[in-house]
Amino acid sequence: MRPELTSVSPGVVRVSWPVELELAKAEELARSVRAATREAFGNGTTRVEAYVDPDDRPGQRVATLAGLRKEGIARGAADGRDRIVYALLADDEPADHPVGFRAMLNSLLPRKRAIGQLLLRDPDDRVLLCQLTYKSDFDLPGGVVEVGESPRLAVAREVEEELGLVLDAGQLLLADWLPPWSGWDDALCLVFDGGVHDPAVVESFVRQEREIRSAGFYTLDETREHCADFTARRIEAALTSIGSPGAGYTESGRQVF
Repeated sequence: MRPELTSVSPGVVRVSWPVELELAKAEELARSVRAATREAFGNGTTRVEAYVDPDDRPGQRVATLAGLRKEGIARGAADGRDRIVYALLADDEPADHPVGFRAMLNSLLPRKRAIGQLLLRDPDDRVLLCQLTYKSDFDLPGGVVEVGESPRLAVAREVEEELGLVLDAGQLLLADWLPPWSGWDDALCLVFDGGVHDPAVVESFVRQEREIRSAGFYTLDETREHCADFTARRIEAALTSIGSPGAGYTESGRQVF
């Protein structure tokens, strides 16, 4: 059983195989795909890719055993149906090398979005909230953690970008899991302690006007009024963790045990 190689653009070939494949035959076919990939690279190809149906489990196993790395989903790529995209570049380490093997496995594992937020308070236990330009409800300062970035450093970076406030994040107070919602994938929100500050600190803020309409300290009642319900629950849960030896855990702001 030999895979078929089709040129799709200069330096790029697509490898394919029969879709009606028994799972027991996957390993044998994967060896042929590996050989065909090496041959293609030897002939000057820079990228070998495969499109596999999400329901084709044997085909996915072939791509994995052949050492191709999962890149994502090409939506509507074939007859209006989605396809999983696997590929290997000529300068990638092959899967029989430890680095290449780890890279291949890493491409298969789920990746979860992380959000870092900072909980700042004033002496009256009011909480600093930002009124955002891109949604109606208020939220804690912070933002999405970049790939390869420490969550603790990410929240400090975001607060400096959003408010011009240079501040190290303190203790982790809460890990809050956010389920998928309204087109968003699930995410893990990490709330760090930002300490207690004089209310006048807001006068020193240099707002990132593209994202932050205003910022100020609010009571818990005002927080419940201005924030989404899950955000208000998260803030209250984070407040209860202040001074605790470890961080709390919630799901959409709710205690689960």
